[in-house]
Amino acid sequence: MAIRSWTLLGADQSSAETLSVDSRVAGGDGPGWRVERRTLHAGLSQGVDVVEIETQRLRLIVVPTRGMGLWRAWFDGFELGWQSPVHGPVHPSFVPLSDPSGLGWLDGFDELACRCGLENLGAPEHDERGQLRFALHGRIANRPARQVELVVDDEAGTISLHGIVEESRYHFQKLRLHTTYTVRLDATEIRWHDEVENFGGTAARLQMLYHINIGRPHLAAGAKLVAPIKELRPGSRSSTGDAARNWANYDGPTPGYQEQVFQTTLLSDDGGDSLVLLEDPSGQRAVKLEFNVNQLPHFTLWKNSVAEADGYVTGLEPGTCYPNQRSAEEAAGRVMTLQPGERWQAAVSLDVLTDQAAIQTSEQTIAALQASCEPTMHLEMA
Repeated sequence: MAIRSWTLLGADQSSAETLSVDSRVAGGDGPGWRVERRTLHAGLSQGVDVVEIETQRLRLIVVPTRGMGLWRAWFDGFELGWQSPVHGPVHPSFVPLSDPSGLGWLDGFDELACRCGLENLGAPEHDERGQLRFALHGRIANRPARQVELVVDDEAGTISLHGIVEESRYHFQKLRLHTTYTVRLDATEIRWHDEVENFGGTAARLQMLYHINIGRPHLAAGAKLVAPIKELRPGSRSSTGDAARNWANYDGPTPGYQEQVFQTTLLSDDGGDSLVLLEDPSGQRAVKLEFNVNQLPHFTLWKNSVAEADGYVTGLEPGTCYPNQRSAEEAAGRVMTLQPGERWQAAVSLDVLTDQAAIQTSEQTIAALQASCEPTMHLEMA
């Protein structure tokens, strides 16, 4: 009984609104754990399926109805996320992705981590007649999973949640996301591994960006981002000049604040592994994000230090490209092509560090990477 599995959502799965499994029911003799799948019934969350995973040190909520996004997480009891003025998780039926402005995606935005893509992931784009071609951040975060499976590996001491989400249209692209969240029973790290396959008969274009959003209580005046920068460039007019000089430092909530965007490439080790730290003002706690730049070569930093009531938050965003309009990324050669049957994959790790030795070790790793290259800093847009 080293590896056991349960289908939480699928065509053959029971229509029961709640399904719960725990270490006692499963008959394991290791650390205690609990997994529950339930359906929500209030307001904009009507009909939303969520899966909650809880171990002795970690609790997280994944939303199959919203593209397998990570809604909230608690690391040793510390909640990581942000206070969005959107109260979700919001059912995709309430998110007007086809709104003529192209901004309908924002009606459902309140996750800790969501995916942007797969056909496009950036700013809205309209054609010469003013008709919407690509909406903000794409469709994948509002596509429901068609299958979700729980796997517990006693020998490895892990819990994994597998989900399949499709973004397809007859006569057009056919992409399938396979995602797996994995947590250890004795740790706080959340790791996810994604594979996107082209299951159609013709080539498909692909973009992917992970929009990881952090606000109060971790984010506050004096917080800073520590990252091994190879090159940094402002991504908006409000991000130039002094804003670019102070790209790593955070203000407190500021009514009327103009969001800032910085587009970077990061340094990595010989295998492509890189990391960033978002440290709280005291330096006693740090959010650690790890990924591989061979899979996710472009890192965007979004700073939105608006009033708390308006959604005080920052976004740490590794991706295959930057969140510019699709045509701009096409012109820059940053949109991938998947041939029929071809797959792309990436892995991301998210953790909260409170041990000073662990924080210092990560800082030293970043410093060693930075020592290999003086960063190229652009103060103005190209």
